[in-house]
Amino acid sequence: MSDCLFCKIIAGEIPSNRVYEDDLVFAFRDIAPQAPTHILVVPKAHLDSCNAVTADNSQVVAHIFEVIPAIAKAEGLEGGYRVVSNCGADAGQTVQHLHFHILGGKPLALEMA
Repeated sequence: MSDCLFCKIIAGEIPSNRVYEDDLVFAFRDIAPQAPTHILVVPKAHLDSCNAVTADNSQVVAHIFEVIPAIAKAEGLEGGYRVVSNCGADAGQTVQHLHFHILGGKPLALEMA
């Protein structure tokens, strides 16, 4: 998608602090971190949100969940981490490209905002 922020980051049109990349997935540090470690993991193929996941493309989500533990381990998140995906405006999704936040590096609050 030509106007998608994350598609532009994946294409190298916008700089990012990349932490992982393969044929299907791109991961980079969030520019406004909500925890000491805050990494976004996105599929390279544009999907708007969790609502766009289908039987035809769900293998990329499975792959993302295979990659996340490897990223967490490389980041030293031995004490645990949180994985979050916001779906839609009411949930706080600000970029319309499916993405998963890896948050860690400190004890995280349990309550919902």
